[in-house]
Amino acid sequence: MQKKILFLGFLCIPLMSCSLILDNLPYVYKIDVNQGNMIDQTMIDQLRPNMTKRQVLYIMGSPMLVDYFHQNRWDYIYSSKKGSEEDITQKNISIFFENDQIKSIQGDFKPSAVPIAKSSDDKSVEVPKRELEKTMWEILTDLF
Repeated sequence: MQKKILFLGFLCIPLMSCSLILDNLPYVYKIDVNQGNMIDQTMIDQLRPNMTKRQVLYIMGSPMLVDYFHQNRWDYIYSSKKGSEEDITQKNISIFFENDQIKSIQGDFKPSAVPIAKSSDDKSVEVPKRELEKTMWEILTDLF
């Protein structure tokens, strides 16, 4: 009986150490994990006092957390963990509304004093009108 317990004990030791060995192997790719709303300073710089909830939704996207009991507070939370690092970077911002307009902003970012308009990289291209040959229906009706 003791031999079986001893055998199982020796069998469990390599299995437990596999995670320690695999976690420390060189040249093993570890993915970056990003969660939540991507928040950066350019997004915050576009926010202005008295903006409506709809305008904030357009700039920031849907909030990560809307408290049922505090409908006038939107929380945006972003966390990032690089695969090779142990540290987790977390950024958050809370937007408070009054009468469906921005009242205040709190968090890791502060809006700039000067309004910043986001430039658009969209380009318009004019497509020339295409001259089509006869359709299949027109070809068939011409035969009869």
